[in-house]
Amino acid sequence: MEFLGLSLPLLALFVSFGFMVGVLFGFFGMGGSFLITPTLLILDYPASVAIGSGLAFYFGTSVIAVLKHYDVGQVDYKLGAILFVVLSIGIELGSRLVFGLEALGIANLVTGIAYVVLLAGIGALFLRRASKLDDEDEAEGEDDVDDDEIPAVGQKIQSYNVPPMINLTSGGRASLWTIGGAGGSVGLISGLIGVGGGFIRMPAIYYLIGTPLTAAVGTSLFAGLFSGAFGTFTYGMSGSVDLTVVSLLLVGSALGARIGSAATTMVEEDDVIIYFGIMMVLASAGIALSELANWLGTGALDLVSVLLLVGSSFFVASMILYQVIQSIGAAESDARATPDGGD
Repeated sequence: MEFLGLSLPLLALFVSFGFMVGVLFGFFGMGGSFLITPTLLILDYPASVAIGSGLAFYFGTSVIAVLKHYDVGQVDYKLGAILFVVLSIGIELGSRLVFGLEALGIANLVTGIAYVVLLAGIGALFLRRASKLDDEDEAEGEDDVDDDEIPAVGQKIQSYNVPPMINLTSGGRASLWTIGGAGGSVGLISGLIGVGGGFIRMPAIYYLIGTPLTAAVGTSLFAGLFSGAFGTFTYGMSGSVDLTVVSLLLVGSALGARIGSAATTMVEEDDVIIYFGIMMVLASAGIALSELANWLGTGALDLVSVLLLVGSSFFVASMILYQVIQSIGAAESDARATPDGGD
């Protein structure tokens, strides 16, 4: 039995997968293109359709997640607008670099290696940050929580006063040169490896520009919103967006993204950093296996890579939902106990 040209199991897969990616998207501020695109490819969708549909999904989910982050005041619009400009310049330069690498016949090799190194490096950076936070908590207890909102490297960079300086909505100031350098570099990498770049953009805002983690997530989503719209329009004009697949993914992500965005105010920062780091490291391993599969010409490793990529994401999304349920349960218990204690 088919509906909208898809079998019921495939229909259920797209909706549930959209929900999971939506949770991760709202929680971490990354577009999920590195999850959606390889999954569509393994399901035998053409590469252009996989990329175009991934970008369209990214744009739709961005709108949902940004609205939720706006509700809780976690978007720095001025910073996001500046980042969008420099991101666009970087993406254009990155795409030109790809054309040059293609002329040399090494584009696939370079982008594959860059993807694996970036994911592994970012994951290791966040796990190292989490271990330092644990050590600080043991040594200092609950003191200096406000200082922990911005990593030490972000505080150090902010301490250099290089005009022009921009006031951040989340507090503190950042040099326009820092913002331009961070955003331009992220755009260059995004254009080089062909993804929305949320998994690079959010850490750059957090570590280099120096904003609290929740503000980094919301601002990353806002900055990527416009690039997603442009990419969707470009691929849509060439007929490379499968609206049925995108619609099903968005049905699930509409709820997932709002839950993920709300979870950033319920889950401890240490847990956020650990979850993100684990997922990046596992994603790096999955993509490394995919590159190895392409080199060896075997489909078995390619399947394992997608299972590792998708499975780790499902696990992290489940852990986030578990933390949210625990937080809600604790709040309800406190609410029931308060009236009794006040009588």
